Amino acid sequence: MFIIVNLVTIKDIYGLASIDFLMLTMKVKNYIFFNILTIAMSEKYQKLLEIVKRELKGASPAHDISHVMRVYDLCLLLAKYEKNVDLDVLKTAALLHDIARVKESQNIDHTVLGAEVSEKILRELGYPEEKIRHIKHCIIAHRFRGAVKPRTIEAKILSDADKLDVLGAIGIARSYILAGEYGQKIYVDTPIDKYIKENLVGGKHDGRIKDLSKHAPNIEFETKFKHIPKKLYTRKAKEIAKERLNSYVSFLKGLKRKLKVNYKVIVLYI
Repeated sequence: MFIIVNLVTIKDIYGLASIDFLMLTMKVKNYIFFNILTIAMSEKYQKLLEIVKRELKGASPAHDISHVMRVYDLCLLLAKYEKNVDLDVLKTAALLHDIARVKESQNIDHTVLGAEVSEKILRELGYPEEKIRHIKHCIIAHRFRGAVKPRTIEAKILSDADKLDVLGAIGIARSYILAGEYGQKIYVDTPIDKYIKENLVGGKHDGRIKDLSKHAPNIEFETKFKHIPKKLYTRKAKEIAKERLNSYVSFLKGLKRKLKVNYKVIVLYI
């Protein structure tokens, strides 16, 4: 809290642009979470973390080790409000959930591959077969646009935690990181029904994206983010999502308003 308060003071004094301030705050939060959680981890989880860090080398900042640690932290938070949670299964699954992210492609689903890769790692680390089965289910069921739905409380918590990380200030930052990587526009004013029919598999809002270059953060919000509260399983996640979703809505409204003003200015100037 002390650090964040001082960052606000820095912003007031030096007039940092809001997006610069957002990214600075994210970096500080990620650094704090990463180091505190790493210190608190047992040797077993430390080994898993090192393996995941190696596998995610070169990953997009939207899906790097910082994302993994935020999801891990959210999992522990959500678990406090649920009963009969196997924390070993949950912690392990949280660390491994995006281990195959770098290998994701149109033909490779990182959740499916991640479950397969994790099975081998966990067996080498001496995990019981029953736990390996549960952890694999958590990994393969965490995706919003995936076909497998979470059945266990651990899988539901991981699914919720992963979804929460796409909302709010961090979600906005992650959206525009991906937009830059895929050459997307910052805003696409196109009928959502038309877009879903043409660019999402099966013509459904939760279908996988066919051409990522035609996507945009506001389209992602309309087809995915605004539906997240209905996809959540835990009470605490729903509470957090409501607040984060509202901040995302406010951001998009402001962006659309400013883009319209800029467009009018350009037209008048021409």
